[in-house]
Amino acid sequence: MRGVREGRWRRIASQIGRSVAVWAVSTVTMLVLAGILPDFQLQSADGDSATTIAVTAALGAGAFGLLSALVWPLLVRLLLLVPAWILGLLVFFLNGALLLVALDLNPAERGAAAPETAVVVAAVMSAVASATGGALAVRDDDAYRRRLYRLADRRRRRTPPPSAAGHGTVFLQLDGVGHDVLLDAVGKGLMPTVARWLDGGAGRGPSHRLTPWRTDWSSQTGASQLGILHGSNHDVPAFRWYEKDTREVMVCNRPTSAAELQRRAVGYAGHPGLLTGDGASRGNLFGGGADEQALVLSIATRRRRQTRSRAGYFAYFSDPANAVRTALSFVSEVGREIGQSTRARLRKQRPRVSRGGLYPFVRAFATVVERDVVVAAVMGDMLAGRTAVYADLVAYDEVAHHSGPMSRDAEKVLGRLDRSLALIEKVAEHAPRPYRVVVLSDHGQSPGETFRARYGLTLGDLVRAGCGLPVPRHARRTRSGAEARAAVRAALRIPVEEAGEQYRPSRRSEPIVLASGNLGLISFPDVPHRMTKEEIEARHPALLTTLANHPGIGFLLVRSERYGGVVLGASGAEVPVAELDDASGPLAGFGPGAAAAVRRTHTFPHTADIMVNSFHDPADGEVLAFEEQIGSHGGLGGAQQKAFLLSPLALSPPVAAGEDGVHRASGPTGAEQVHRILRRWLREARDHAAQLPGAREENAA
Repeated sequence: MRGVREGRWRRIASQIGRSVAVWAVSTVTMLVLAGILPDFQLQSADGDSATTIAVTAALGAGAFGLLSALVWPLLVRLLLLVPAWILGLLVFFLNGALLLVALDLNPAERGAAAPETAVVVAAVMSAVASATGGALAVRDDDAYRRRLYRLADRRRRRTPPPSAAGHGTVFLQLDGVGHDVLLDAVGKGLMPTVARWLDGGAGRGPSHRLTPWRTDWSSQTGASQLGILHGSNHDVPAFRWYEKDTREVMVCNRPTSAAELQRRAVGYAGHPGLLTGDGASRGNLFGGGADEQALVLSIATRRRRQTRSRAGYFAYFSDPANAVRTALSFVSEVGREIGQSTRARLRKQRPRVSRGGLYPFVRAFATVVERDVVVAAVMGDMLAGRTAVYADLVAYDEVAHHSGPMSRDAEKVLGRLDRSLALIEKVAEHAPRPYRVVVLSDHGQSPGETFRARYGLTLGDLVRAGCGLPVPRHARRTRSGAEARAAVRAALRIPVEEAGEQYRPSRRSEPIVLASGNLGLISFPDVPHRMTKEEIEARHPALLTTLANHPGIGFLLVRSERYGGVVLGASGAEVPVAELDDASGPLAGFGPGAAAAVRRTHTFPHTADIMVNSFHDPADGEVLAFEEQIGSHGGLGGAQQKAFLLSPLALSPPVAAGEDGVHRASGPTGAEQVHRILRRWLREARDHAAQLPGAREENAA
């Protein structure tokens, strides 16, 4: 008992010591700022002694610290209906207002600051206090744990914490990071945390195994994540496609489309998803059946406070120091992107796409804001003891689209993602239950210049020429639909619409041409059914021949009255879907599993009238994107199809010999197979928890 009391008093004394240290540093910071900034005063007009000024600073710093701790969380709660981008700006002004209040409450009545100066002073003091408190707390495990607890979602504190029996599992998705890219980054020393997991060190053996898996034909986040989280990506032929029965264009990163796709997947799979029960979904397109969802696109249109997708932003910004740190990193990332793109333009690097306009801000959002908020949410989930967490980090995918999958820009992002993994690993040491961290990707990226850059026309232009329609003199850019843009728009409450793209096209004879990386989809909206090869040739005799023989196109998939479906290639190649072979014909060179992927997509109700896959060079892995991307994914060809699973050795091997859905050369095939693997691991954790002594006693009672 005496030892317990002594430990309690030591903790209290330690906390008091840290608080005094933070107060002292904040006081010195305030004094320094008063000496630098002309509109910030800590003395009367007649002048004061150094002691009086120091006392004024100490009282002001103390009052500001108390207000930040007590009033700030209440202010954030009152702003739950404000869009996240407005909150991000209000953080600084409200923080400055708190400083002005603190100066007014100062008994010395000598402090004064201009409103714009108060914003700067408050931001600097919040950052310094946060850094000082963090540095001191790291030296004390108990204090460090308490500090990390404050990152947890405040809404979750209203409910009792879940049982912490057995292992929890964290699934971290590194969006767009291919299997070979990960290995290359480890070999270059860019990802020391992953290297340590794979190779061990300091006398310890490896803790994780790396397994490749092959995506579906639609090698993009919408199809992959829907299959991984919900167990079905049936009837998702691409990133965007036209549905003739509803006369709508479905887009995976459009909130209403994501909600509809999730509804369909739940009905098709027959269960709510991977995270059913005590799970959390963070930064994803879909919820996975989780009770706790934040930054999830499929719920971005809801208005209920309990499930609103932007809730994660509010939890993060409830600490003003987070806003200051993230804002500085955001500005730095914008400058970094402008510098990198300018250097690439001056050096005339090829391939290259436009990186101007709002892109630097979209990149900064993906690589800084989204990363910081999602990582903080995951840490909060772990400290709350949640059973399963699935989170998506989109930073690499966004940069690789515009800079290239193997570029220096993208490599630097991988290094920062590795530091996020290390932080989550550190937090796991302080969680109320042990955690197993599984890292995976949803697809890779294939390099190559755009179709437009190589041939001077877009896929839509080529289709119009084949149909005998007028072709624009200058090829227009095809807008890119990367996942980060959807996250930005959801945060800003802007519908994910793309310029010139109608989501309810009129029934017209002109075709609708859509792009999904190097996969193109052509639909004729005035025909209510999926057209056959014979019908297309009767209407537009030159179209299929023009497409199939173009050097930038690898193969076409169309329905056939004679064969059910055929794949068309150059020089008149025509192979029935049932007879497709990976090693010969139009699919030769597209890798193992290509024929099966095409056959599966052919069965989808909403497969386009003509499915177009770009040219692929097996020698260098290049494809030609129909969008403005030099690192692309969405179709067949190259590294985009080779994702990875990085799983702890404590879990059962991802695949076993003879298991369904497993290809000998490339591991698991398809996102639905990955879902079954992750589901098995969660089931193993539940079975293990049920065998623990405490659980057996509880069940017996």
